[in-house]
Amino acid sequence: MAFAFSTFLLVLLLAPSLLLHLSAGESFDVRQHLSTVTRYDAVKDSSNANFLPSAIPDGCKAIHLNLVARHGTRSPTKKRIKELDQLAIRLDTLLSDAMGSQKDSSFQKIPKWLSGWQSPWKGREKGGELISKGEEELYHLGLRVRERFPELFDVEYHPDIFSVRATQVPRASASAVAFGMGLFFGKGSLGPGRHRAFSVLSENRASDICLRFYDTCETYKEFRRSQEPAVEKLKEPILDEITSSLVTRYKLNFTRQDVASLWFLCKQEASLLEITDQACGLFSADEVSSLEWTDDLEVFLLKGYGKAINYHMGVPLLQDIVQSMEEAIMAKEENCTPGTFEKARLRFAHAETVVPLTCLLGLFLEESEFEQIQREQPLCLPPKPPQKRNWRGSIVAPFSGNNMLALYQCLDNNSSGIMLSGAHRSKYFVQVLHNEIPTPLPGCGDRDFCPFEVFKERVVNPHLKHDFHSVCNVKLELPEAKIEQIESCSLI
Repeated sequence: MAFAFSTFLLVLLLAPSLLLHLSAGESFDVRQHLSTVTRYDAVKDSSNANFLPSAIPDGCKAIHLNLVARHGTRSPTKKRIKELDQLAIRLDTLLSDAMGSQKDSSFQKIPKWLSGWQSPWKGREKGGELISKGEEELYHLGLRVRERFPELFDVEYHPDIFSVRATQVPRASASAVAFGMGLFFGKGSLGPGRHRAFSVLSENRASDICLRFYDTCETYKEFRRSQEPAVEKLKEPILDEITSSLVTRYKLNFTRQDVASLWFLCKQEASLLEITDQACGLFSADEVSSLEWTDDLEVFLLKGYGKAINYHMGVPLLQDIVQSMEEAIMAKEENCTPGTFEKARLRFAHAETVVPLTCLLGLFLEESEFEQIQREQPLCLPPKPPQKRNWRGSIVAPFSGNNMLALYQCLDNNSSGIMLSGAHRSKYFVQVLHNEIPTPLPGCGDRDFCPFEVFKERVVNPHLKHDFHSVCNVKLELPEAKIEQIESCSLI
């Protein structure tokens, strides 16, 4: 009896820690840890719990909106479809080899889905198109934008008032159409939904320096080609460690390439097909976190803060945004009639567009790091799990990820307390929303409601010394040790 009672006490003492362990496991949703393959719905409500967004003061009204959005969830590209076809052949070989060399008891450890697995995209000749889930993401984003800024969309549609632009890539233009169908829902006369036709403009791929600058910047393309092998080298220790664990766990002779392909399959299954118990089920939560980090590392180094060229080439986009704001301010100052000037500039592009703009704005940085990029000093790599990090591809640029810059006009008698440095009162303010969530700007004292003059002076102007043509037509010195030098201050 005494033994039973003491055992009962021990269980009671351990129960909280057991429950904590279980709840931690249950709260881990792999669909939120797929780096830039993450679906928008999985992370759009993620916010910085330590930051309280500003309340827009009475008398402040949105007068212009800039949106830069990534295309919605898409199917794997043609190249990746072939990789998955090769994976099916490879898995069949691994299982055959295991059958010839292992005892029956070993097969109990092998997940049943591996036997006879075929890629869901087998036989597909084309890929990369926007899928129905991606259409829904953009459509509902359009509905929410109109609901959030009703004062901007209360006039009749005209292509000069609501400018919709996309890259010359089908998934981007399809995303623009899906968004517009939500934004202008019920505003026309077409069909039961009272849809209306609207214009989507695209610049030629070869000359689009606003939305496809990464494709037209020769310096960047050379940088990326030269650094991709070094980035892959940085990933290898993680992949090797996980490969060893999977070999031990499942008694199959996986290689590093097998694990990389299985991780890619996990991302596609979880994001596109809502399947989380097959390829993703091969990995523990800690292993998923480590694989996510390797992807985030690549985004950081080849698209983000890892090298100044990554975002300096996006300066034409930043200039275009500021110019549209200045034109809206001028129209207001000249008392132009509503419906005669542009109220929204809406752009649809790619992660390679959204990430550099995010960096130009200084998002996901501490204030000290913001000062570093203003001085063009390299940053340390995002810290390795289990350490926390600001830079996560699933938040920075998921499918349909976006940056919105809303320009507000504030009436003098209602904007008390909103002051510039000194005694000057500001009349126009910029609010930056990342994935629809107001986001603090390090360049504006970590405020999300920033006087336009301060936004220009502290966030925009330091970048304007970098002209696209001078940035993209210079020979970079790229010593082999460059990435290793960045690594040394982070992977300790």
